[in-house]
Amino acid sequence: MDLAYLHPLYEHPGPWASVYVDTSRHAEDTAHALHLTAAAMARELAGQGADDATCRAVEGAIEDLRHSPDRYGRALFARAGEVVLDPVLAQAPPGGSTAHWAPLPRTTPLLEPAGENPVCVVAYVNRKGADFELRSAVERRPAGAVAGRQWPVHRTSSVDWSERHFQLKVENTWEHNAAEIADALTVCQEESGADLLVLVGERRECREVHDRLPQRIKDLVAETEHGTGSRLLDDDVEQIRTDHVRRRAEAELERFLGARTPDEGGRAAAVESLPELVAAAREHRIAELLIRPEGPDLHRDVWIGEEPDQLATRRTELKILGEQNSWAARADDALMRAAVTTDATALALPEPRDEVLPGGMGALLRWK
Repeated sequence: MDLAYLHPLYEHPGPWASVYVDTSRHAEDTAHALHLTAAAMARELAGQGADDATCRAVEGAIEDLRHSPDRYGRALFARAGEVVLDPVLAQAPPGGSTAHWAPLPRTTPLLEPAGENPVCVVAYVNRKGADFELRSAVERRPAGAVAGRQWPVHRTSSVDWSERHFQLKVENTWEHNAAEIADALTVCQEESGADLLVLVGERRECREVHDRLPQRIKDLVAETEHGTGSRLLDDDVEQIRTDHVRRRAEAELERFLGARTPDEGGRAAAVESLPELVAAAREHRIAELLIRPEGPDLHRDVWIGEEPDQLATRRTELKILGEQNSWAARADDALMRAAVTTDATALALPEPRDEVLPGGMGALLRWK
């Protein structure tokens, strides 16, 4: 997961309010439900020591969600009386709405597996052209269309040799239109940065489009079992997105497991103990942070300074490094800050395996 959009959270000092609002259970009176949630989250923050201005800012932001109800929910990050960032959630927050007041933003829940939120272009293909639709867990909108040659597109049932010339024209029309659809789909993928391309239509037509796509994006293509108009089409697309997230997580996990083996120089390209992770973050060597959401090390305290690379497992370590001001923070919060500010990526494992990452966190390393 690209973490660049989280940069605004680390441009200002804390403490921070991190609020996850669940809007997946729409009540009949949505405005009233949000009003109750807003009041509850403000009380929770106040009880944890948040200032009045920040509590009011969060309460108002939750109330305002009635104007743009989200399918799953919203995360709100606020400080000093201002909501700095409010990303839409790609799945309902586990455990419902929650609020946290801490030295650093609580961003790990954004890494829940569905939070990978792959974007896909759904191409509704027919013999005359195609319509494109951009889909994610939180968005669905038109993304253009292409109109090919409109005639001739249908074969005749005759087997008379006099019809052969006409049949060849039909074949040429199909091939021409498939090439135009493939070209337009390639441009759409490049412009949208889509992770997946889903072809919907007759199998032969979809196959002809697939065959004409550039090799570099053919691996992104999937086809649905159900066609346009089927009630099961949406389920097909969501399953394709879910499978993509699972495959990517499995591939990254295998890469991590292989990287734990030291090279000929005795250096491993992956670490998983908390002291090793802290040391790697301090040296700007984390390339990708892997997190098992329920791991015990996520909740352990580390010590942080004002800068992202000022962190240690013991307070005395920071003083030795010359940092006089320090605060206790959750380990996952501190490592996420380090990952964001050094342009690393992060990934949650969708199917936790206790024998892998027993502490709940690991990292693939970059070398200076």
